[in-house]
Amino acid sequence: MASEQEIIAAQAAEIERLRNKVASLEDQLYWLRKKMFGKMSEKNLPLDPAVLGEPGLFDDPLTDEERAALDAEAKKNEEEETRLIQVRAFDRKPRRAIDTAGLEIREEHIYPEVENRDEYTELEPEVTDTLVIVPAQIYVRRIIRHKLVLKSSLQIKDPDRRPFELAPLPVMPLPKCMASESLLADIILEKFLYHMPFYRVIQKYKELGVRISDSTMNDWYAATCEKLKLLYDILKREVLSRDYIQVDESTLPVIDNEKHRAAKGYMWCTRAVEDNLVAFLYDMGSRSHETARRILRGYRGTIQADGYGAYDQFENDPHIQVIGCWAHARRKWSDALDEDKRTASEALTYINKLYHIENEAKEAGITGDALKDKRQQESYPVIRQFEKWMYETAGRTSQNSRIGKAISYTLPLLPRLSRYVNDGRFCIDNNLVENAIRPLALGRKNFLFCGNHDAAVRAAIVYSLVDTCKSRGVDPREWMEDVLLRIPGNENNREALRELLPDKWAKKSN
Repeated sequence: MASEQEIIAAQAAEIERLRNKVASLEDQLYWLRKKMFGKMSEKNLPLDPAVLGEPGLFDDPLTDEERAALDAEAKKNEEEETRLIQVRAFDRKPRRAIDTAGLEIREEHIYPEVENRDEYTELEPEVTDTLVIVPAQIYVRRIIRHKLVLKSSLQIKDPDRRPFELAPLPVMPLPKCMASESLLADIILEKFLYHMPFYRVIQKYKELGVRISDSTMNDWYAATCEKLKLLYDILKREVLSRDYIQVDESTLPVIDNEKHRAAKGYMWCTRAVEDNLVAFLYDMGSRSHETARRILRGYRGTIQADGYGAYDQFENDPHIQVIGCWAHARRKWSDALDEDKRTASEALTYINKLYHIENEAKEAGITGDALKDKRQQESYPVIRQFEKWMYETAGRTSQNSRIGKAISYTLPLLPRLSRYVNDGRFCIDNNLVENAIRPLALGRKNFLFCGNHDAAVRAAIVYSLVDTCKSRGVDPREWMEDVLLRIPGNENNREALRELLPDKWAKKSN
């Protein structure tokens, strides 16, 4: 029979053995996490968001209170999502009334056929409104300039006087071109605002009574883009001179004449958030890290972008701060709902809290330093708790699962995702630049590709100017028709051209 002292000694030895085993397993778990989810340091996100570093390993797991609160919120979110799905499936909202306040009304009176109208007294009539469309028209503007010749007697009397007088030709957007500014603007907007390929535009004009060949239309379009490039070059400089921009890129197929097929190219988009200026950039269709360096060469300020690796190189640039996009991170977790609804819902609970704080601030009209303080007091603690949750979840998650991929995407970017709390001007995501780049995807579905690199550059020019018009609340057609007449004569006047950009433009009074 073992003595009490021997039993205690054996238990102490067993406890020590288990402690060593736990420590060994923790070391293995840390190594595996580092291997699976990328670079980690021994530090947590700092308490002060102004000195954000790299994410680190949390030694303290979620407390019981934190876990209970998270479970309750995740369950509530699941129930809300189920309720919304049911409402979307069965609820039928009344249709919004058609707004006709800005339309001309042409009345048409119809009287009943009766033998003797004097026998009747007219009551309040029945009124029925219908919408009528009149097709667009194309007509020939024939400019007839009359010439005057000085009478011979006056010529003899004053030989230095001009013998002929001819009114000057009105300003034309393109020299010796039959297309007016309205037609040139329509050709461009049909393609880049309404996403119509040129062959459909040609068919439209044919129905209106004029046949324009494909080569003629392409020549007009190329010459017009050459004029607009003067404004585009200024717009690019204006966007990159701002200290807070959003950047994104999207595919743009371009015909490779050597391989006789469409090659996958990329168009970059930069947006000055505070001034609503948009500039698309095309660099031979490249999406390389070198292209990112070339596009942002000399830039000083804050860049907001998704998790594409080309932006990592700017983390060590003392003149550039990179902030992340929570919308992209949320997308990764939304993709994981079908695989593990409960775990993904827990992650989305944290992210939804961040967006709820933003919505509260927007509804209350909180901006600037007040918004910064609110984010640091309310949003940043949520982010730190989310980091703790991800490290705890990583230990029981396969790297190849959707949850694992979501963690692999979010964790390394967490410092970048957190930096928006340090400035009330910064957005929580880069949805603004994604909205600007969306027309590129719509056009890609309709006209499929660009014929060559020059065509892609022209697309960048037009998309930049049209998107900036839309962002600034300027009518693209009215703007383009006006500036096409004002660019001639100001080609070398940079200040005058700057005044024609949508943010400065004021329509010239007749």
